[in-house]
Parts: sequence; C-alpha cells; structure tokens
Amino acid sequence: MKSQIIIKTALVTLVFVILGANVYAQATGKISGIVSDQKTGETLIGVSVKIAGTTKGVGTDVEGRYTIGGLTTGKYALQISYVGYSQKNVTEIEVKEGTTTAVNIVLEESSSQTLNQVVITSTAKQESVNSLFLKQKTNISISSGISSEQIKISPDKNTSEVIKRVSGASIQDNKFIVVRGLNERYNLTMLNNSVLPSSESDRKAFSFDIFPSNMIDKIVITKTATADLPGDFAGGVVQIATKDVPDANFLEVSLGTGFNSVSTGKDFISNGNSAANWLTFADNSRKLPANIPSPLGIRQSTDAQKVGYSLSLGNAYQPQTTTALPTQNHQLTLGLRKDLKEGGSFGSLFSLNYRNSMTLVDFRRTDFDDPTQLVNPLKDFVDPQNRFNSSLGGLANFTLTKEKFKISLKNIFSRGYDETYYQRTGFDGNNLIDVQLFANDLSTRSLYSSQLDGDHQIGKKGVKLSWNLNYSRIDREQPDFRTAFYARSQNTSGSFSLVDRNTRRFYSDLEEDNYGGSVNVSFPFDWKSKKQTFKVGALGALKTRDFKGRFFQLRANNNAFTREITKLPIWDIYNPQYIKPDVIFFDDFTNNVDSYQANSELGAAYAMMDNKFGEKLRLVYGVRTEFYQQNIDAFDQSGRKVDGLQTFLDILPSANLTYNLTDKANFRISASKTVNRPEFRELAPFDFFNFTENNSVVGNPNLERGQITNFDLRYELYPSLGEAITATVFYKNFRNPIEFSTDAQSNQDLRKFTYRNAQNAYAVGVELDIRKKLSFLGSAEWLNNLTAFSNISLIKSQVDVVTLLGTEKRPLQGQSPFLINAGMQFNSSKSGLSASILYNRIGDRIYVVGIDEGYPAWIDKGRDIIDFQVSKKLFSKKAEIKLNVSDILAQDFLIYQNFTDYQLRFDSRDSRSIFRSNQGRNISVSFSYNIGLVKKK
Repeated sequence: MKSQIIIKTALVTLVFVILGANVYAQATGKISGIVSDQKTGETLIGVSVKIAGTTKGVGTDVEGRYTIGGLTTGKYALQISYVGYSQKNVTEIEVKEGTTTAVNIVLEESSSQTLNQVVITSTAKQESVNSLFLKQKTNISISSGISSEQIKISPDKNTSEVIKRVSGASIQDNKFIVVRGLNERYNLTMLNNSVLPSSESDRKAFSFDIFPSNMIDKIVITKTATADLPGDFAGGVVQIATKDVPDANFLEVSLGTGFNSVSTGKDFISNGNSAANWLTFADNSRKLPANIPSPLGIRQSTDAQKVGYSLSLGNAYQPQTTTALPTQNHQLTLGLRKDLKEGGSFGSLFSLNYRNSMTLVDFRRTDFDDPTQLVNPLKDFVDPQNRFNSSLGGLANFTLTKEKFKISLKNIFSRGYDETYYQRTGFDGNNLIDVQLFANDLSTRSLYSSQLDGDHQIGKKGVKLSWNLNYSRIDREQPDFRTAFYARSQNTSGSFSLVDRNTRRFYSDLEEDNYGGSVNVSFPFDWKSKKQTFKVGALGALKTRDFKGRFFQLRANNNAFTREITKLPIWDIYNPQYIKPDVIFFDDFTNNVDSYQANSELGAAYAMMDNKFGEKLRLVYGVRTEFYQQNIDAFDQSGRKVDGLQTFLDILPSANLTYNLTDKANFRISASKTVNRPEFRELAPFDFFNFTENNSVVGNPNLERGQITNFDLRYELYPSLGEAITATVFYKNFRNPIEFSTDAQSNQDLRKFTYRNAQNAYAVGVELDIRKKLSFLGSAEWLNNLTAFSNISLIKSQVDVVTLLGTEKRPLQGQSPFLINAGMQFNSSKSGLSASILYNRIGDRIYVVGIDEGYPAWIDKGRDIIDFQVSKKLFSKKAEIKLNVSDILAQDFLIYQNFTDYQLRFDSRDSRSIFRSNQGRNISVSFSYNIGLVKKK
C-alpha cells in the first residue's frame, strides 16, 4: 500500500513539473520521411531532398530516411531528385511549431527517353496515399501489418493490444498471439531482426504485453516464408521494430488506473505483500535458506537436524485480508535527437513502464471417471483465487545514422511478479474424502534482450550489408510454492485433518541464455532493363538452460498427539513447539527428474533472388538450410540418464510470386517448407504437479520436430487510402506435429499430461479481410473519418490417428475451426477524437488430446470478446485522455469435454465442464502528456 502511494506521488509530481516546462517548447518544426522506389518498395539511399527555392536540403540515409529541421511555421514545397528517376516536386506541406510533418515520397524510374526531362508534381496528401499503397502492394510475401502512424491514433497501451488490429491475428489471455487459428506454438517473434526466445518457461509462446505501444515503429505479421526468415514457424512471424531516432526531443508521461467489475474494492486474501512485491521482486523470506544442504545432505541428516531445517523455512502461512485496489498502468518515455554538423544524426530512446493488478477469480474444477457421465463428477473443487500481479519494463535504444551506414544498440528489460493465493473446497470421490486446500503459488520472471546491429551501403552499386549480434537472458523463479492439504471422510461433519503427503513446499530456479548473430548481403543488378536483387545470409544461435527444483514434503508421526495437532490451521501447526522429530517436520523429497540442463545450436544459411519480369510479374524465391542440434541432460525416475541428443538438417525452399493485375490489385501465390521444434520443457522428463488445475505435466525426451509444407493463394484489392480487400486460400500439411496430450498413465486419481508427435495432419482454410471507409454512405465529414474492418478465417484441420479399432480422424490440437475479428474505428485529426469498438472470437479448439476410448479431450471454448476504446487530444494535442472498457461481455472461460470425443461444440445435453472461471470486465482511464525539450531560439 505504501509503495503504491509513493509511486503515485512521484508520478503526479512529475506531471506538474512537465506541465510547467512549456518554456522549453520548440519554436520551429521539421519535415521528415522515407523515399522509396515505386516498383519495388525498396528505400533509396542518397536521394537529394531540398526545400524548393532554397539551398536547404539533405540526402537520404542508409534507410532512405531524411529530416529537414529549423523550419518556421508555414507551407513548404520539396524538390526530390535522384539519378535514374524522374524529379518530383511535393507541394502543400504544412509545418507547425514544435512538430514534425511526415511526408513519405515515392519515386518513379525514368525511361531513357525521359531521363532528366520529366518533373512530376504531387501534393503532400497525394504522396501519403502513394506511400501507403506502396507498402501494401510491394511486400514480397503475404503479410499484414500496422505502422507507427496507425498506432499513434489508437488508444492501445501495449503491443498485445496493437496486434488485435492486425489482419488475421488475435490475442489470447491478453498476451499470446493466434494467427489463422493455429496454436501459439506455431508463431515466431522477432525484435529488430533477431529472434526472441519464448517468454514462457513451460510453453512455446511469447507474451506481447511487455512492450509499450509508444515504442513501436511498426509490426508486420508475415504468413508465408521467405529464405531470409527463420524457418521455425507455420502460423506467422511477428516482426516488431522499435523506434530508434526520434523526429524531435520529447518527454512523455502517462498515468493510468482501472477498475475490475468483480475485484476492485472486494476483500483480497494473501499471505501479505511487501514493497518488494509491488516492485516485481520476491522478498528474501521466500528464498530457500542458505543453511539447507543438498538433497543428499538432507537424506544423510538426522531427524533432529531436519527439524532445524524445517524451522528455517519459516511460518509463512497466516492469511491476510486487504482490499483489492484499482489497477495501475504508468509509462515514462524520453526521446533525444542530435543532428550532426557533418550530416547524419544520433538518437536515443528510453522508456519505463509499470503495471499492477489485484484480481479475484471464481474458479471451479471438476473431473469425471465414466467418459459418458454427465452429472455426479468424481471430483468437484471450488477455488476462489486471489491473483496479484506487478510488472516493470524498460527500453534503452541508441542509434547513429549517417548517409552510408546506421548502427544501433537496442536493449529491452521486462520483469513480472505473479502470485496466486487460493482456498480450495470440494470432494474427491475417488478417495472418498472432502477436501480443503490452502495454496500460495508465486513466480517471478525476467527477460533481458540486447542487440547491436548495423546497416551499410557498400560502394556505388547499391550493395547493402546488414548484421546483428544479440544476447538475451531469461530467469524464472518459483520461490516457496506452498500447499497445505486437509481432508476428512466424504459427507461427514468431522474435523478436517492435515494430510502430510500432500502438504509441500517447492522451490525452482530457471536460467536461460541465448546468443546469436546474423549477416545479410543484398546485391542489386539489372536484367532486361529491370532492377533485380540477389541476397545471401547466415545465422548462428546458441541457447543454454539450467533448471533446478527442490521439493519438500511434510512428515507427521502417526501418534495420538500428532493426529490432534493436524486438526489445527496450518499457520498454528507450523509452530516451533510442534516442529519436532516425534511430531511433524519437512523432509526433502527431491527426486531425479526435478532438475535438468539443456542446450541447442542452430546454424543457418540462405540464398534468394528477387526477380522482376516485365511491368507486372515479380518472383521471390530461394532456399534456406538450417542445421539444428539439441540436447537434454537429465535423469528419469529410476536414475537412468536420459539420452536427449537430437540433430536435424532441414532444407527449406520457398517461393512467392506476385502478379500486378492493376495499379490497385495483386494476385499472389506462395509455397514453402518450414519446421516446428520442441521447447526444452517439452523434452525434459521433469514431472510437475499443477495444483491449480489438479493435474501433472511431464516432458517427453523422444519428441521430434514437426515439418510443415505451406501453400497460399491470395487476391488483394486496395480501393483507396487506408482501404483493403483481400481473400486468401491456404493449405498446410504437417508431419509429426507436436501436440499436448493426455498421458496413457493418466487415471481418475491423477490426470497426467505430456507432449507427443502425431503422425500426419493437415489444415485447409480461407481468409477474408475487409477494411473500408464509410464515406460512400454520405457526404458528411464524420463518415470519412469512420472505418469498418473485418477479418474472418474458416479452417478445417484433421489428424489421422491409428487405433486398435482402425483410423480415427480428429482436429489438430490447438487449431480453431474459425477466427473472427471485426470492428469500427473513428478518428478525427481535426477534433483530436478517436474511438473504436472491437469484436473477437476464436472457435472452440482442443486444449489437450484425450485417451482413445478412455478419456475425452479437453476443449477450450471460444469466447465473444468486445472491447471499446475512446480518446481525446487536449492542450494543443500535447496531452491525451483515454478510456478503455475491455471484455465488456465478461463471458466465462471454459474448458469442457464432450461425450462424442473431438466434437468442438458445447451443449449442456452432452458436454460437461472441467474448468470454469470468470475474470469480470475491466474499465481503465489514462492521461498522457508530451512536451518538446528544445529551448526556444
């Protein structure tokens, strides 16, 4: 509580300091943008961009960017010239005090007859239209994206919210991306040209809520492969580019708070939260005491010594009741730019963001013995959960740009603290007991990523060299995950007694290091009077992981005195007077599978061609070779060493053909081969019991990588600025797809899950995307500011499973049969008002594969999600206030089973609930203020 007050006070004080700093506002403005080739979309280096009628001008840098500063308020015209291209004049460019006007320019190649003779005149508005069309039409692969300009006019706070606006993409659990309805494991995330590791230690997925939206330059989701992209994906490659050199110096602060309909203001139960917890750190009391020896050392200790170790663990069980406070979401961003006298610029960007929340979740868990039993569950638990989360993120980017090169150092840090306290009640019919469980599950995670990369132009022929060196580190701790399990005979009124074998304390520590580097070289050349490109490159990556777990279980002596003691609450039992050799103490039950080490090596090389045939046909084709080796160093339950060494050599060809039907329409064909590799956790034989879901998850060292063959056909139509209509048909064939499955050893007493390879599968689908302005409905100005958009995907997937009774057909695990994104957005630059309403639904999909004729699959039920956002610019557009209402319908999260296995439909007549929870709806409001930091001249 005190830490929240300190944070709020500091941030509010900062706001008033900034509001009083208007004397530092800029008195001049700038014009900046990118110059691109009309046919290829490639940026042009060394283009002359001048203010008409003056000698003031610059040349575009290695990224095709230019910036002309020191301009007083007024209207300007630009003169753009480049060897081999028609000169262009751009007029009606309005520059305002303290702002940067973006003008992206498209140049057209000159024919030999018109070289240096034709001057094309265009307005700034026309150039904006041309630039947008260029980006949409000239992508070499089938992709969808969103730019910084679009992000600026949205009220999105982080990257996961931004991605909701990208065609064909959806966000699950407010952070994981789903592309074309495929399981999130089939997506790959790249940050500034380097691959990001999975942010989750137990699944192949990346949490996109860690990046603030104001740091994003653009997001592109590529759905088809090219040789210069890593080959480990089948859904999409999410390429995130953070900003590097800002247009001008600025400082922006944003303060936000929110309300949850089922949590805020209600009683919140925990074991107490310290100031360190609010700042994402576990306090020292949860760390494993230094005096506790290794598992072998404890086994060799006397019971009296084990009592001493038990006392050092501490009594942390006493529950505390507070009030669930409103959520907090705060950001601080600083951008600095220095234009160098000899040309070029040096820029830096810094961002710090902080969030926290206290959420109450009504969680119900049931299980059944008979696969056809609809009522009378074998197990039925009610878990009111109290979830506390805090997260802290930072970004620091430094970039030096000159005409012939650009070098950047980009750093991102994210840290999260997640704690859940719950009190389970219910019954276990298999063991004929009523149950009470008190549990506290805490995990902390951190991600650090650093990249040094460069772009260079070599010689006068336009050869481009790019390189990247990167390092990332992931840490995840689970300090003192504690449970206290009570039971009594079922349907009796006697006292509950502590069950020692299910009363545990667990500690784990995961450390993962990732090292990588890549180099790419593009060689332009002319063939049949058309510009062509040959590109080659190589990549290397090394990943190491070290996981250690410690497992302590309560031991209680079976005597009359101890049996009476076990009827007390756990916080009274854990009292020094009862922690004795002849009463109760903790013993070490760490076994062989509770630790593992792993490493992987990836080496890749590729070659690709970008050929233009005539005015309409473009073919991008190539081949990528990836050598991959992974190893798990672990032991199974019997103590035998696990042989987890696997080596793969994959040849991955790809081809993307684009035919320009008209100036506004394309037809595309794509074919490629890609792979899907298992994560370390999926391979490791570590067996972890999940008390929240009441099941066990164990890895599979024999898991193989999956192979995917992809085909796409797409028609694209771009009617006018900001509008698009696309239709896609795609087919994917999977060999050895990795699936989350029920283990054959699973039974009604313990549900055990693992990872397995299916033999073969396929997915075939159609995707329709429409983005249309509503100005055709009338002449009112507000209709021109209103845009409707929709993306619908329909997918059929099938896995052939050979059983004793023949071949069974079922959907692919994690594949949704449909995906719907729809919405409407209003944006008025004149009034500064923006609003949007978004609808999303993913079709029911298999959460975990069942056991044939023994236990039906668990199915994840789709939810109707509606979000509403509105924002208003204030104080000459330097400030903005935003209102977000998310998950308005607040439908239940539901995992269910069907009597008819793999029937993806919930029906109360033949379906039964396994998990059900509701997290309510969220209402948040934020205020941000942006001010320039350059003194008046």
